[in-house]
Amino acid sequence: MLKTLIKTLTPVLAGAFLAAVSALPGQARAGQTLDAIRQKGYVQCGVHSGLAGFGTPGSKGEWTGFDVDFCRAVAAATLGDAKKVKFTPLSAQQRFTALQSGEIDVLSRNTTVTLTRDASLGLTSTAVTFYDGHAFMVPKALGVTSAKDLNGATVCVQPGTTNEVNTADYFRSQNLTFQPVVIEAHDEVVSTFFSGRCDVFASDASQLAGIRSVATKPDDYVILPEIVTKEPFAPMVRKGDDQWFSIVRWVVFATIEAEERGITSANVDQMAKSGDPNVQRLLGSVPGLGKALGVDETWAYAIVKQVGNYGEIFDRNLGKDSPLKLERGLNASYKNGGLIYAWPVR
Repeated sequence: MLKTLIKTLTPVLAGAFLAAVSALPGQARAGQTLDAIRQKGYVQCGVHSGLAGFGTPGSKGEWTGFDVDFCRAVAAATLGDAKKVKFTPLSAQQRFTALQSGEIDVLSRNTTVTLTRDASLGLTSTAVTFYDGHAFMVPKALGVTSAKDLNGATVCVQPGTTNEVNTADYFRSQNLTFQPVVIEAHDEVVSTFFSGRCDVFASDASQLAGIRSVATKPDDYVILPEIVTKEPFAPMVRKGDDQWFSIVRWVVFATIEAEERGITSANVDQMAKSGDPNVQRLLGSVPGLGKALGVDETWAYAIVKQVGNYGEIFDRNLGKDSPLKLERGLNASYKNGGLIYAWPVR
């Protein structure tokens, strides 16, 4: 349509029209991010600076975690090698600036999708990887069994997070008072809570589970039953590069689709020989999907072979094979009553 319009204009008007289009704010050249990644040979991914289950650096610099594995999945899809990724640890305050400035290519760091973030930061969320909710953790010795019993409590919380707002909203809605203890550094706010300076740690339920898992005595702490908000987490990218947005979004969907169809890292080679046209398209036996995204036809095969399907990623980092041992809950496949659902990969 654009070419047809240009043909109807005089050369002068056509040049002016193209200049105006190229100057539109927030418009990046299609493929700009992918081209840069291929040139440097790795994906730069922003992750948590150290949260059990989601993003944790090892003693030898090896990162592990749920969000970390989705970074590896993006590298597998775009470069054919899940190891071609570098990690930038970011605080809650640093994360958006790092993505806006181009310091990182994608942000995969337990970040809630909200209208404000999607509309005002020049960034956009891709596909939800984890459904969470705001909760409260207290020492078991406090004897509290409900968040409604927290009137007058001191509450540890990090600034610049949805948790800070959610805590204030909850206490106000319940006509309760509280004293916030606001600390920016993740490690510092954790140590402050464990030292007994705060009665309560307020954060996403999954984050509280990760924090509790590294306590000297995890059983001394309890996460109260109330989940008071909706916190969908999704990787984020800069607005303006539609191809990169699509790639990251469909990387997430590919891991989900693989689980739905019973494709795992152990059987993916066998499944690549399947006669099921849906499996053939996903794994690249029948070409087309890779070309549409601008990546190799075996992009999804590389993800599953090297990183695993959604269930494998969840289980080893957060679920039954991890120290957190979280139930799938809302993060179960829609086939099992959860919210995890891939758009049609066809």
